[in-house]
Amino acid sequence: MEKTEGFIKPSTAEPILGKGTLTARIRSEWFKNRFLYLLALPGFIYFIVFKYVPMWGILISFQNFSPYLGFMKSEWVGFEHFHRLFTSPDFLLMLRNTFAINLISLIFFFPIPIVLSLMLNELKGEKFKRIIQSVLYLPHFLSWVIIVGISFLLLSQTEGIINKLLVAIGSEKIDFLTNPNYFWILLTAQSIWKEVGWGTIIFLAAIAAVDPQLYEAARMDGANRLRQAWHVTLPAIRNVTIVLLILKIGHIMEVGFEQVLLMDNGAVAKVSQVFDTYVYRVGVLQGEFSYSTAVGMFRSVVGLVLVVIANRLSKYFGEEGVY
Repeated sequence: MEKTEGFIKPSTAEPILGKGTLTARIRSEWFKNRFLYLLALPGFIYFIVFKYVPMWGILISFQNFSPYLGFMKSEWVGFEHFHRLFTSPDFLLMLRNTFAINLISLIFFFPIPIVLSLMLNELKGEKFKRIIQSVLYLPHFLSWVIIVGISFLLLSQTEGIINKLLVAIGSEKIDFLTNPNYFWILLTAQSIWKEVGWGTIIFLAAIAAVDPQLYEAARMDGANRLRQAWHVTLPAIRNVTIVLLILKIGHIMEVGFEQVLLMDNGAVAKVSQVFDTYVYRVGVLQGEFSYSTAVGMFRSVVGLVLVVIANRLSKYFGEEGVY
């Protein structure tokens, strides 16, 4: 350092952190973690190619898109397709059905993986526990075609096993598949049977990370297994539960397309018409690409708004939230 009158100025011989040094540090970090970056590369490419690049296609929701003219030469119509959607006689019906199906799923389906995870955590034998988990995971790998086929074999009014049992005991047949009052319940029951086991994976991982000393302290205070689950396990996985709940709320405008399409029939049309199947019928079958894209964009915007609101509420109540 060079000392001058009244102050000390840095010597020009000492290195100063500059662009070259920062670049060298970045290169060093990249080289040190090169295998981790290589491992993440396929996922990064996937999101770029299949998530971000297709976002260019939302432009056609403001056009009368023609595949022959392309994005740049198709006629711009502004918000005409959105106006058509909001003034459509089917809009309120689809909005009601979509919200109702997801609300039922949120109330009845979302808590079950948590309860099931707590029950699995109480199993002592590791071998038996793995067998039970495998049995619970298995339905996730079955297609909706198989799930709906099993539903028909069980619930059909003419050939269904349940109705045959009802007739055998002297009761009347129940019209499960063509009665609108049962449609939303059937969708929820199918989703629970198919996905509840798979949904326990994240919760079991969160439970496994709970400090065992907390359970020891609870036992010393006289807490039984139920009290330990209520006062130790559930608070420990609260953050994970809230994050998954926020993400679930973000998908409240989405219903399983394949499931609804396979379960749909003319008798339940008033309760089965949702945005997913509407986009398929209008966009794919009728070729109205711009209008169906506008419908999809509306769903995405609503989902984004709900995620932001839910995250803000979680922050307000002192939780971590998604971001």
